[in-house]
Order: sequence, then C-alpha cells, then structure tokens
Amino acid sequence: MTVLLSYTPTPAGAAAVPAAIRQAQLRETPLVVLNVQRGGALVEANAAPEAELEEIVRQAAATGVEASVQQIESSDVAEGVLQAVSAHDTEVLVIGLRHRSPVGKLLLGSIAQRLILDAPCEVLAVKPSE
Repeated sequence: MTVLLSYTPTPAGAAAVPAAIRQAQLRETPLVVLNVQRGGALVEANAAPEAELEEIVRQAAATGVEASVQQIESSDVAEGVLQAVSAHDTEVLVIGLRHRSPVGKLLLGSIAQRLILDAPCEVLAVKPSE
C-alpha cells in the first residue's frame, strides 16, 4: 500500500504536499510523488522541476517517510493518475484543488472531479489557504 500524491507545481500542489506526507506518516506507508505531464505540448505547465520533486522527497524523509518520485507523460492527465493509483496499490490519493468557475469546468472539464469520482481508493482533496 502507498500514499500517492498527484503533484503539479502550483499553489494547490504545494498545499497538498504536507497533507500527503502526514497521510503517509499516519498510515506508516511509503509516499509516491507523481507528476503527470501532457504529451506533445511545447510548454508544459504541469511539469515539475526535478529539484522541486527532490525537495518533497527530502521533506518526507525529514519526517521519517520513505518517498519516491515518478514522472509520466499522458495525453489524459486524470487517466495517467488513475493508472498510477492502480500500479502502486494506492491506499489514499492526495490532490490539490483550485477554484474554477462553472464555465471553466464546463469548457475544460475537471481533472480533480474525475479523480474524486473514479479513483478506486480514498481521495484527500486539499486547497491552498487564500
């Protein structure tokens, strides 16, 4: 069993980091930090710098949590996360949320909504403080 953090380099992603580390501590299980990038984009906003991912691993280690990083490419980010959930025998998926308008959700869809509804495990959704 693992705790899986679906991480993007955003305020919402940063807010999810301590929650994921805490879940791994409480459950006494390893943490997998997943960064999913869309394939084929010239500039990828979801791509997390390697140093940023290594810092999350260091933060986890400082609390006694074993952590690893996985970066994958998927044209459908939600599907990539769901595949990783299955591959890592995930006990809880931790995601960061950001506020989106109803029109924004209608036009672009909501990855978070798909993950909350379709994940075969618990999902902990964290939002940044305003």
